[in-house]
Amino acid sequence: MRPNGERWRAPYATDPARTRGRLIPEAGSPTRSDFQRDRDRIIHSTAFRRLKHKTQVFVHHEGDHYRTRLTHTLEVSQIGRALARALGLDEDLAEALALSHDLGHTCFGHTGEDALDACMAAHGGFDHNAQALRIVTRLERRYAGFDGLNLAWETLEGLVKHNGPLLSADGRPTPRYAERGIPAAILEYDALNPLDLWSQAGPEAQAASLADDIAYAAHDLDDGLRAGLFEIPDLRAVPFLADLLDEIDRLHPGLEPSRKIHELARRVITRFVEDVIREGGRRIAALDPRSIEDIRRADAPVIAFSPEIAAADADIMRFLWGRMYRHPGVVAVRTKADAIVRDLFTAFTADPSRMPEEWSTGLDGAGEARIARRVADYIAGMTDTYAVLAHRKLYASTPDLHWELPSRGLPLAEP
Repeated sequence: MRPNGERWRAPYATDPARTRGRLIPEAGSPTRSDFQRDRDRIIHSTAFRRLKHKTQVFVHHEGDHYRTRLTHTLEVSQIGRALARALGLDEDLAEALALSHDLGHTCFGHTGEDALDACMAAHGGFDHNAQALRIVTRLERRYAGFDGLNLAWETLEGLVKHNGPLLSADGRPTPRYAERGIPAAILEYDALNPLDLWSQAGPEAQAASLADDIAYAAHDLDDGLRAGLFEIPDLRAVPFLADLLDEIDRLHPGLEPSRKIHELARRVITRFVEDVIREGGRRIAALDPRSIEDIRRADAPVIAFSPEIAAADADIMRFLWGRMYRHPGVVAVRTKADAIVRDLFTAFTADPSRMPEEWSTGLDGAGEARIARRVADYIAGMTDTYAVLAHRKLYASTPDLHWELPSRGLPLAEP
């Protein structure tokens, strides 16, 4: 153990004692590392609390057991810490990045993001990753000395780059941003406090990104089964899942469906986590990094799936895309949610005074682009519930987002 209860870290891990610091200098804490402080600031932020009522995958339901952005984020955090501990990384930074990775998501999941992106097409578009950066550097108003959360450089770097570099070595946008360019919010902040957009993220950010992939692969299967969008036998179309189901049937013949679903989800997580630890260990050994800078300068991430598990993950995503994300019932509700977001954007841009005073202040005489970005910030922060209520105040009718799912007969308690 180290000071502040920190665990052992490998030489290539991010060391909070060597942080590049905060944009606004602050005195250190006698009881917490900088990354522990960042984690705590994220948890206490308004944006984090709002995740409780933001959609994860849009499956509207009458119960309370499907994932929200908040419960998804907590699962990512748990997996991220497990990966960081096994690979000798800084657990607190991995946790902070896992907890912050979805702060910029809108109401209604990716439906809300797509709708807001379309509304903002003439003004730079909308990107949830860039929005998360805006939240932690500008939009949160909690501290007397600065806007945002004034997070450490390494936390901001990981938040922006957890999916990989944004620029190639020659300064051009990477394929993800080649068509539309890097979001303005990221470029503006990078000009103020350079985040080395051309390099790989630190290993903790890479671990948090894989934890995100692992969490939603497992829980989307769980939620889809419980919602009745597909049945357990349908999963045998994915060879990786068929092998796991065979193992469950062999060890627990005749197991009731609700327990079988749990057994499957936890096996998916376990296999994926163990694979990342093995593959990460192999890549680290091959690179032989002596410092975190060796990892940042590497040609590829060091925390990754093996080719076999990457293929299994892709198979699962293809299955979920066809059977869950594009399910007619889900698509029907998403269409209604899309209309709500577009209606709100139209109403607020036409008359910003319809927004609360703290959001409309200072917009008198403002240009179209400034008004649109303020409206986008406001709508992006809404929970699903708040967005519906806001729409009802502005329009004579509001789409009904309820979708009556079939009863699954899956008990959550002892009969």
